[in-house]
Amino acid sequence: MRRWLAGALLGLSIAGVAHAAIDTYQFADDAERERYHVLTKELRCPKCQNQDIADSNAPIAADLRREIFRMLGEGKDNQQIIDFMVDRYGDFVRYKPALTARTWLLWFGPGILLLGGFGMLALIVRKRRTQAAGGTVDLSPEERERLAKLLDKERTHD
Repeated sequence: MRRWLAGALLGLSIAGVAHAAIDTYQFADDAERERYHVLTKELRCPKCQNQDIADSNAPIAADLRREIFRMLGEGKDNQQIIDFMVDRYGDFVRYKPALTARTWLLWFGPGILLLGGFGMLALIVRKRRTQAAGGTVDLSPEERERLAKLLDKERTHD
């Protein structure tokens, strides 16, 4: 009996959590609903970091969705809403931050690192090819003497 009661309570608590993640808003028209969905997909959850606010169950994401709905009701356009969110939470809240002096490294840094890596790889390969093609290696006099002895031993054994 206790197991059944515990299972029922667990089931009810899970159903309550799943139900809490669903927002039900009444939009004026389909265009406003579509704008809401676009905005919630474009903005990142400050807590989850790699999830948009449309898919996040975090309380801050629910607050942001509610704020977007409120601003849409006030007649604000998408850019005004995004500007408000960026002013409040920084460029991090956008999945695609604007190209500015503060974000240029974010946009171009990976490409610069990739090109630098290919450049280093090309230098290493060219250096090794040059050494292999030349066939000459600088040896100290002691190393040359030792090499000559080893080559003489090989010739006498053949």
